[in-house]
Amino acid sequence: MNIKKIGLTALATSLVASSAYAAEVSIAGAAGYTYKNQSGNTTGAGDHGKGFGVDNSLSFSASGELDNGWSVSAGTALNDTFGLSSSSVSLTMGDLGKIMLGSGAGGHAGSYDGEMPVAYEEVDDGGTTSLSNNLIGSTADNGGIFYTPPSISVGGATVQAHLGYTPRGEDTHNSAGGASGISAWGAAKNVGLTITHESGLTLGAYANEMDRETVANLGDRFGATWYAKYAMGPVSVGYQTSYLDAGATISEVAANRSATVGTSSGIFETEQYSIAFNVNDDLSVSYAKADDTYDAQAGASAGSSTSDNVADVTMSMKSIQMAYSMGSMSIKAYRQKTDNANYNTVGGSQTSNEIALGLSF
Repeated sequence: MNIKKIGLTALATSLVASSAYAAEVSIAGAAGYTYKNQSGNTTGAGDHGKGFGVDNSLSFSASGELDNGWSVSAGTALNDTFGLSSSSVSLTMGDLGKIMLGSGAGGHAGSYDGEMPVAYEEVDDGGTTSLSNNLIGSTADNGGIFYTPPSISVGGATVQAHLGYTPRGEDTHNSAGGASGISAWGAAKNVGLTITHESGLTLGAYANEMDRETVANLGDRFGATWYAKYAMGPVSVGYQTSYLDAGATISEVAANRSATVGTSSGIFETEQYSIAFNVNDDLSVSYAKADDTYDAQAGASAGSSTSDNVADVTMSMKSIQMAYSMGSMSIKAYRQKTDNANYNTVGGSQTSNEIALGLSF
């Protein structure tokens, strides 16, 4: 539902513009049911299981125009436990571009991680852990400032840049007047570039660097990814690769033990591709595959049998999906399989199946 033309008073001492302006406020929601079952031979406690779930959300948004022609938009989303999912404020400054601050809003990383065409979810949804590709900028999207300059049109292509800065790259949500204290992480800087061509080709590249501030850990953390997508009629194909130097703790992980992005030292490299087909205006199907290779590297005890001699481990994921929409109602499903779960040569495999009924209002 929409609640339009509610008078709001803007105390715009920090925005130069002043006086009250009319804003448009809207409330949107979604409700849904899910059924999921999973099986396999991993060591995780949730290896086998099944059950129904509820997926509800509620979002509030407001937008309006300032006296100087700039516009402001704000949004807050709540999950089914009425906890904060995301919150952001955007200031669009005409030819000067747009500035966005927020928490849980994905920053700019959300426009570059897992950017493959799919019918339902990303390939690692339902897997034993997220791909490292999806964690490249995950710790820099809370408490940061993100700038989007005006796009440029060149030779049938639209070029869009993205810049971001987070004083503390620790994924902390700061309320008004809040500040992040001393931690292992310093500032995080990121930059992205997207090129969209009228032929149906889209190219994107993104990099994020985070400074370390404690001597008990290894160096800075660096991650980068690039992708290519091409849409031709009802068919879309995509390819993406990423590199993440975790710059984490000085303990290494052997090939027969689980690794964790962000706490295990070493390098993670992901390669994934997908193909999606729109059967008609309502039905779509997709297939995606990803290989995420973990290289333990040489840590504090270089040359020992537990450092540079540790074998690389590739965690593989596959997902087949479908989605069918009927107006405000949708039915979506996937079957996902993970091999070498959690970057572990004896981690086993897990298969997850999910079907979801969604209702939007």
